[in-house]
Amino acid sequence: MYICPVFNYKSIYIMKRVVILLAMITLPLLSFSQSKLPNVYLKDLKGKTINVGSFNKSDKITIVSFWATWCGPCVKELNAIKGEYSKWQKELGVQLIAVSIDDARTKNRVRALVKGKGWKYDVLLDSNQELKRNMNIANVPYTVVLKNGEIVYKHSSYTPGFEKELYKKLKALKN
Repeated sequence: MYICPVFNYKSIYIMKRVVILLAMITLPLLSFSQSKLPNVYLKDLKGKTINVGSFNKSDKITIVSFWATWCGPCVKELNAIKGEYSKWQKELGVQLIAVSIDDARTKNRVRALVKGKGWKYDVLLDSNQELKRNMNIANVPYTVVLKNGEIVYKHSSYTPGFEKELYKKLKALKN
């Protein structure tokens, strides 16, 4: 049996490892380069089906906030934005889409929580987490801002005062 002196079993093993490592590094980076919302169909709280990709066509600055009823930081973030939202709408013309990732076990809590908190956001249900997966989102809360159909800002997690940082970003986008 002939074995090429340049490519022995050990070098082939190392090359396979390098290829796997490069794939693991580059594939996540490719998904982060997504610049638009995918065409995924979700239901709103009234049962109407909405193509999330249609928000790419909006001329408004659109905030898409991924959240869940069981996520304390998510609820705190949406509550903090609630106090500023009507001002943002008047001043900047923004719209906020709150995408709940609650699954079949917890999605029945969404309507009651939204009503109880008095949130005036458009709420969509991503019960099977298709949109979350398509956008490669690992954890909530996760916020995306669109302008002219392009994703121009992404933010993960929540810390008190985030709404002020978000407002600064929105205001800069409006100008």
